[in-house]
Amino acid sequence: MANIKELTRAELDIMQILWQKGKAMVHDILDAMPVPKPAYNTVSTIVRILEKKGFASHTAYGKTHEYHPVVSREEYTEHYMNGVLGNFFDGSLVQMVSFFTQRDNVSLKDFDRIIGILEDLKNEQQTKNPKNERGLGIRFGRRSV
Repeated sequence: MANIKELTRAELDIMQILWQKGKAMVHDILDAMPVPKPAYNTVSTIVRILEKKGFASHTAYGKTHEYHPVVSREEYTEHYMNGVLGNFFDGSLVQMVSFFTQRDNVSLKDFDRIIGILEDLKNEQQTKNPKNERGLGIRFGRRSV
């Protein structure tokens, strides 16, 4: 995963469709795109770029190609979020969570859900290893909290 490159907006849009569908031909990708739809050749070119970058591959059926993701959504999300964490929050998950929870658009329901998730993880970790004081065992890329 160390060689994952950043995706452009157009590449990410197409990867989202491939991740959702699992496999698709160019016309399937085009059908799933919102209006205004790009040209068929544009989508075909972007999919070939995704292949060169190692994000997608294809199975040939004569002259037709069926594309599928090689990099999973989870792998790319981890890579992307590690970049956000490192570039904007000095690698601190606490700073990142603090940043997002200080926004006015976080509801009490969201806070309750976040607290519930953390409590569940804490209880699970305490059950597995009651003497573990290193953290909750939440994996975030190469970091654990």
